[in-house]
Amino acid sequence: MTTIRAALALLAVSALVTIDLITIDLRPAGAEIYRPWCVQYRGQGASRSCAFISFEQCMLTARGAGGSCVQNPWYLEYGERGERGRGSAGKSQDKWR
Repeated sequence: MTTIRAALALLAVSALVTIDLITIDLRPAGAEIYRPWCVQYRGQGASRSCAFISFEQCMLTARGAGGSCVQNPWYLEYGERGERGRGSAGKSQDKWR
């Protein structure tokens, strides 16, 4: 009886794994979206959150949490959609062309 139970358990696990693999979305991840403004927090455990589309939005959060706003260096380098080789002005910085 234990062999039958083991075989049924293995069959059940195999079926679940197959269903999981079928239902997983295997598309590549979308491009990272960089926001132009970051709030930089001070003090112990200082951190940075770059989730703001305007300076005003960033300042509203920073004022309430004791932080300050800085431009996102990733946004300046890669732009909104994370396109490598393009700065915020849209100029190509590719040295190999």
